[in-house]
Amino acid sequence: MVVIEPITAPLPVQESTDEKSSAATTAEESLHGKGNTAESATAETSGNDSDGYETASETELNDADREPDNNSNINTVSNNENDDGDVRRDVKEEERKEESEPGDNELNEKALAQANDAKLEGNSLFKSGLYEEALPKYELAIQVAPDGPSSAEIRSICHANRAACFSKLGKFEETIKECTKALELNSTYVKALLRRAEAREKLEQYEEAIADMTKIMELDQSNDQARRTIIRLKPLADEKREKMKEEMIGKLKEMGNSILGRFGMSTDNFKTVKDPNTGSYSISFQR
Repeated sequence: MVVIEPITAPLPVQESTDEKSSAATTAEESLHGKGNTAESATAETSGNDSDGYETASETELNDADREPDNNSNINTVSNNENDDGDVRRDVKEEERKEESEPGDNELNEKALAQANDAKLEGNSLFKSGLYEEALPKYELAIQVAPDGPSSAEIRSICHANRAACFSKLGKFEETIKECTKALELNSTYVKALLRRAEAREKLEQYEEAIADMTKIMELDQSNDQARRTIIRLKPLADEKREKMKEEMIGKLKEMGNSILGRFGMSTDNFKTVKDPNTGSYSISFQR
């Protein structure tokens, strides 16, 4: 008979209390150490991110090592700042330009000063009897002077002075033209009226000269020169008028004879009689 002995299972080995405590302590320290390491890494990472932002936003806006997103944001800020800077520079440049560039008033004043200098040179030459040389100086003053009411006076004077030069040179047609230009700028310019009247008298334009002197009398009734000139020119004007009538009648007779001769007649068959009251003529036929 076989006797089977029961197999006894080995009992679990129990760790000692000291070993359990040591293992727990080791595990806790390990976990604590990992926690400290994670916190340290987190703090370090956080610190690095903070420094990087400040650097990028304050001192390294153009750093090429920034990330694309940051570069995009940074470039936007930079471009905005550049745009604002460009606007401010443009405004300042415009202001400096306005300050450096002379205005219309300043340019007109300079042009008037140059015109006056040229006029004075012309006056000096005129006083020296250099009338031909004075003419271009007065013309220069007229050309340099700006257009508009501000220069009307000096331009009128220079035209009148050119008229005086032409009068001295015996060029009375030119004298009349320059005086007329002066009067277009200043219709009450007495000297221009006087010079034009004198030039017209030289050309035996007595009616026109009287008209100029009459205008002077309207402006200044105390002008004795104008009054005396009118009195002196009236007989000359009447004489010229009669002479012109006689010349006209003579021409008409010649034309009439050429026509009447075909019929055996002449202008001698017609008698002209002047009416002393009206100055007109009447014609009567005589055989």
